[in-house]
Amino acid sequence: MPLSYADTDSLQVVKRIGGSPEVKRHLENLGFNVGEEIKIINTLGGNVIVRVKDSRIAISDEMARRIMV
Repeated sequence: MPLSYADTDSLQVVKRIGGSPEVKRHLENLGFNVGEEIKIINTLGGNVIVRVKDSRIAISDEMARRIMV
């Protein structure tokens, strides 16, 4: 399921990243790698706030739909 549909405060594991090669590379540089455990902290105004490793990252809903968990 896309990350944007996952429950808040839930731990998820990245299964696949979709999109163009540039989008995949950008998300991987942010820490969204296949097998990485992430936690959805909150959703605000169409953005998803996620804890990846030791960082909080806000990504758009469009980007969150490209990350399968």
